[in-house]
This record gives sequence, structure tokens and C-alpha cells, in this order.
Amino acid sequence: MRIAVIGAGAVGGAIAALLSGAGHEVEITARGAHLEAIRDHGIRLHGAWGEAPAAVAAAERMSAPADLVIVTTKAQDAVAAIADNVAFIGDSHLLVVQNGLDGIANARAAAPGARVAGGLAMFAASYLSPGTVTITTAKPTFVGGDDDETAALFARVLGAVMPVQRVDDFAGAQWTKLVINQVNALPAVTGLSVQQVIANRGLRLVLVRSMREAVRVATADGVRFVTLGGLSASKLRLFAAAPLWAAQQLPLAMRRSMGSTPNPGSTLQSIRRGQPSEIDYLNGAVVAAGERVGVPTPINALIVRLVHEVESSKAFVVPEVLIARVAAATTEIA
Repeated sequence: MRIAVIGAGAVGGAIAALLSGAGHEVEITARGAHLEAIRDHGIRLHGAWGEAPAAVAAAERMSAPADLVIVTTKAQDAVAAIADNVAFIGDSHLLVVQNGLDGIANARAAAPGARVAGGLAMFAASYLSPGTVTITTAKPTFVGGDDDETAALFARVLGAVMPVQRVDDFAGAQWTKLVINQVNALPAVTGLSVQQVIANRGLRLVLVRSMREAVRVATADGVRFVTLGGLSASKLRLFAAAPLWAAQQLPLAMRRSMGSTPNPGSTLQSIRRGQPSEIDYLNGAVVAAGERVGVPTPINALIVRLVHEVESSKAFVVPEVLIARVAAATTEIA
């Protein structure tokens, strides 16, 4: 099967390498040093899913139609990337693997002829040098959306090379993933790994509070959380209602599940590469939804501002300063 992967960074690079290893004809789109490295020696996949060097075709844009198209760009880049390739996407089956809430709708608007499904990658992957992707935490990818045929097709093809689960309520799954993705922001502000952030009690409490805001916004909006990564609707309700000292057990459990390999989080990886992050589609999505349903989100709003400050200044914020700024922005007592 001919498969195109648009935006082969950490997540896309891992998927492309695994599909190529299974015998599919894979073409990826990339740019700059990453593109040149893949042209020279393919994608080098390391980590939890083993060693899998993969020779794939690589270009800045698709060079021919594909049976399946997988979009794995950052959320803010998806519409432009799809538009750049829409002539070859045509009426293909398209899977948009993306954080945030609007991936499917944006993909349909950019490629109106395509059959679109959504994907949520729960595995943690790092792209720290051109052409090389490391899987730091091996977890499933969830596939769903209202086009059952397309979702089933991608679940079958990807499920042959990596852990994949179908999900019926994709919007509910997106919100659960949005809560989990809260772990990305504080590493981007501090320069620390996710594990280091959670190990710091002050930062851990900030994380708890940002996650609780997300749960409260989704609950007010009538969202039914779908269980992902061990997080069920009942656990999230208890987490949102528990005292802060007890709610810390959730990020601590997440930290244990990540293992010992430092996980920088996708937002910090973008900042380290000098690229715009997708913070407006993560914590920013919580802020926007909170405004719509009338739920205050002061922690998420501050975190969005802090990430943008780091993007502009190129200087990380030490934990003590971050914690002090949060304390000044909220009156919730730990």
C-alpha cells in the first residue's frame, strides 16, 4: 500500500518507519536538516519499539497520490500542510494525528474531498536530532471519528505495526488527551523533563491545578471523558474534586508510567528547535473553551503566556519564579 506521512517529526517519523518496515511504500514530507538526513540514511527509530532503520522516500511535498495519507504536523501547521498537498490528497483516506480539539474539522476544510478520521498518539517520541526518532514511552494510538469506514481502515493498517485502539466517542477522547497533554507545558517553560517537573512538588501542584481546570471546563461543557492511558471519567471527576494534596497522586502515577528515560514533551522539543509550539491548541484550547462555558482558567491562561514568553526570549523560567507567578495569579490554597 502507498502511504504518505505529512510532517514526519517525532510521531510521524515513528509511524513512517514502522509502516515502511512492514513493507508499505512510504513517502514522508519534511524540511531542512531533517529532510536531508532522511534522504541520506532514512529514519532511524530507537527506543521502546526496538531498532528499525527505514528507507523512505522524502520530499517537501507529496510527489504522487497515495492510498492513505497521515497528517502528523503540529496543530498550527496542519491546514497549510494539507493545502500544500491537496492536489495529491484528492479523495484519499486521511488520518490527522494531532493534539487539540479541531484536527478533523480543520482537515476537512483544507481537503474537502478526503475521507477523514482522527488519531491520538499516546506514545511518547522524541526527535532530538535530524533523521532520528526515539520512542520513550510505548502506548497505543487511538483512532476514531464519525467516518467509521476510514477509522476502521486506519486502525487495521496501523494496528498491524503498532498498538492501536478504536474509540467511538472521539471528542471525549480528545478531551482526555487534552488533560494528559497538560504535562507538556511546564517542561516548555522550565526546560526540564516531564519527570523532573512532576518530581518538583511546587511544579507538580501547578500541573495539578492546570489539569483540574481542564477537567472542570470539559465537565461544564457536557463532555463525556473516554478512558485513555488509565484515565477514566470517574478518576477524572475524583481528581477534580479531591484536595490538592491528594490530587497529586495522579501526576505521580503518570510519572511512574513514563519510565526513567527523560521525556521532554513535544512543546519543549519545538522550543529547542526554535519552532513555534502548539501551546495555543493545548492549554490555549482549555482557555478558549473555559471562556465559552464560563469557567475561569487562570492557570492555563498564565501558562500560555509563559510559553510564549519563552518562545520570544529564548530563556527558560526557573521553577521558583514560575511558582511565584502562579501564586500571584490565583487564590486557590494548596
